[in-house]
Amino acid sequence: MDEQRSALKPRALIVTTYGAFARDAGGWLSVASLIRLMAELGVDEPSVRSSISRLKRRGMLAAASVDGSAGYELSARARDILVEGDRRIFQRPDSHVSDGWVLVIYSVPESERDRRHILRSKLTWLGFGTAAPGVWIAPAHLYDEARDTLERLEMTPYVDLFRADHLAFADVRACVETWWNLDALQRMYDEFLTAWRPVLAGWRRRRSPDDGRAFADYVRALTDWRRLPFLDPGLPASLLPKGWHGTRAADLFDAIEHTLHAPAQRHVREVTAG
Repeated sequence: MDEQRSALKPRALIVTTYGAFARDAGGWLSVASLIRLMAELGVDEPSVRSSISRLKRRGMLAAASVDGSAGYELSARARDILVEGDRRIFQRPDSHVSDGWVLVIYSVPESERDRRHILRSKLTWLGFGTAAPGVWIAPAHLYDEARDTLERLEMTPYVDLFRADHLAFADVRACVETWWNLDALQRMYDEFLTAWRPVLAGWRRRRSPDDGRAFADYVRALTDWRRLPFLDPGLPASLLPKGWHGTRAADLFDAIEHTLHAPAQRHVREVTAG
């Protein structure tokens, strides 16, 4: 568990903190509050400032002062990304084979290979699998998110989107195992279960509140979890391997959310009020 916690990047912890808590307060945190909150996650002040600089360069944060206090607020782009993330992180798709599929077919010139790499990386992050060279596939429920993302990245000149049904001839379940690396995703879910089951069990045994500890554990758990729903395409249950742990891991995260979010939020309000 300690190794897993130390592997979480300060930049990711900051994004999680803004996404989970700062949006309720206008999307702004003072530098002093952010440094104090990150210290509880084991991140020192130089690392916080370095990470903020990177997030500024990426257009996620912008410097802003409130009542004379220096701080940073979420950009409009960051807010849009976080709203999209909410759908993936906190909602579970109700997917059925009869819903069909969405196909992304693209052609990017060799002279723009960097954009091709960005496109492939983003499709993977959206949960798409590779059906054939230049043809990516996902359950139909990912259509809106794929369209919005491709428009935001200005990739539409290179891409066509289609809705499709599988008619013949291969077995779809066998195809799914070649379109996605479900074994790797299963291992990630197993790692999440192994890391966070004991933490939740400890909180359920706890007799006295500790809002600061709740904040630290919640931010780490959410940071650890939030990549998984993006890599998971949300396949129909009938197409998943036997013993699939994705649902079990999602149940665990829901329990952590229910147990730790409120005390974590109290702690953030206490820190930011001071």
